[in-house]
Amino acid sequence: MTETPHPSLDDARTLLAAANELLEKAVESAKQLTNGGRRIDDHQVLTERVAYAVTEAVAAREVIASLEEIRGEGRSNDMLELTAVGAVGDLVANLRERLSSIVDDLGIGDDAMEAAFPHDLRRLLRSTTSEALYREIGRHVAETRGVNDYPLDEMHEQVRAQVREFASNEVMPEAERIHRGDELVPEVVISAMADLGFFGLSIPEEYGGVEMGNLAMILTTEELSRASLAAAGSLITRPEILAKALLGGGSEEQKRYWLPKLASGEIMAGIAVTEPDIGSDVASAKCRAERAKIDGQDGWLISGPKSWCTFAGRADVLALLARTDPDMSKGAKGLSLFIVPKEPFTGHEFETRQPGGGRMTGKADATPGYRGMHSFTLQLDDYFVPAENLVGGEKGEGRGFYLQMAGFAAGRLQTGGRGCGLAQAALEETAKYVVDRVQFGRAISEFQLTQFTLGLMAAKISGARAITYAAARAFDEDERAAGPLAAQAKLLACDVAVEVSQQGQLMHGGWGYAEEYPISRYVVDANVLPIFEGVKPILELKVIGRAVLS
Repeated sequence: MTETPHPSLDDARTLLAAANELLEKAVESAKQLTNGGRRIDDHQVLTERVAYAVTEAVAAREVIASLEEIRGEGRSNDMLELTAVGAVGDLVANLRERLSSIVDDLGIGDDAMEAAFPHDLRRLLRSTTSEALYREIGRHVAETRGVNDYPLDEMHEQVRAQVREFASNEVMPEAERIHRGDELVPEVVISAMADLGFFGLSIPEEYGGVEMGNLAMILTTEELSRASLAAAGSLITRPEILAKALLGGGSEEQKRYWLPKLASGEIMAGIAVTEPDIGSDVASAKCRAERAKIDGQDGWLISGPKSWCTFAGRADVLALLARTDPDMSKGAKGLSLFIVPKEPFTGHEFETRQPGGGRMTGKADATPGYRGMHSFTLQLDDYFVPAENLVGGEKGEGRGFYLQMAGFAAGRLQTGGRGCGLAQAALEETAKYVVDRVQFGRAISEFQLTQFTLGLMAAKISGARAITYAAARAFDEDERAAGPLAAQAKLLACDVAVEVSQQGQLMHGGWGYAEEYPISRYVVDANVLPIFEGVKPILELKVIGRAVLS
């Protein structure tokens, strides 16, 4: 019996073309139904599915594009190509299924499905998601213990190798202790990361950074997150968000003062935007800032609550969004961004009192995962901030929302890298476990379903990695234009991290629920990824959906 050959990259291109044909009709219909995106809230479920389908198509496109580039450089191999085909097959199959559920709502019916995916293409799609294909990938994952050897150019290979060595030697040995003890990230880790330049990767050299670009930053984030999301992977995100806000709207004096301190790790930053009753609706923030003069110094008195301020205890400064115009009808135009200095604290609670009577208190919220960074609920009461700490100075008043959103776009990009790193950790840990675990006289890596599952996990990570790396490169070209792509990378990579870590836990059996195995930490850490830096439904509707349908 002749073995059926695996589908090729040309087959993947054919399937993506079919998906785009169907997607074009779906998007056009959704535009009409939502009046060019203005009535998204009247069609939220439909918008969510179209937005996700568009994201899957973009990821499939980037998988193919990245493989074509690697081929052109002569660095491809059979397994890399097989995994890419499996990734495209999974993405297109999910896209087709997602749209098939709303063809009636879209008004395009089954005819559109049949026209895009006639019998021969449905058969081709099945071949790209076949048992044989994923099992072959899975066997390779088991043999290599799931190692990430995605080809990069020489400079980026060096970046990844350096960070991987640091993360493996300095972070991984501490990760479980930090998680189980709910401890703070050790100062020795922060200092070492600062010495290696990790906090200045996307800050221009003229401001003390190393300016290696966003892909280097993503590779760094990915490898640190592979070691521990909470003990290293998220450390560079908060300085990155503040740095982007300063670069986007800070005065030259502010850039020259604050950016070198962020780049060197001299100061750690926290982000204070969310409020207890204000989450994704950032424009409705109520924490207020009022002009004041204390001991002859002009400034602002800030009062109000903030929540989910990650690393706010240890932070030396907070990037805090406050309402400088009390007229709530002005919405986002009434918000300004402040750099709020504070003393660093290492505990789960803190209080800072100023000589003039200002006060800031904070308490860490207990969470099942993502420990080590500690997210705080804060209360500020007439807390004084000097006038020069208003980002952008007088010109920055009322622009805080837009500066913060630019920073959040960078945070979403980084979170795509965090998702890739955590998913990679889960794949590697699972691959090691199934090779060593013997049941019924055989290593469970020899069983068909184990191989299939490992292969599918690897394919999903391939798609997440491709769109995240593409978003990083797009950020280097034009950060504003790349915002929706960063949101798509965040959306997909975080869902992949959740799915892959949970699948890895199942493959560990009962031991997957035991804290002594890292996979249980990966599961609880992954669950936060679709929430922070833009909760999943908001990304789908207000960021990606709006960009696609407007």
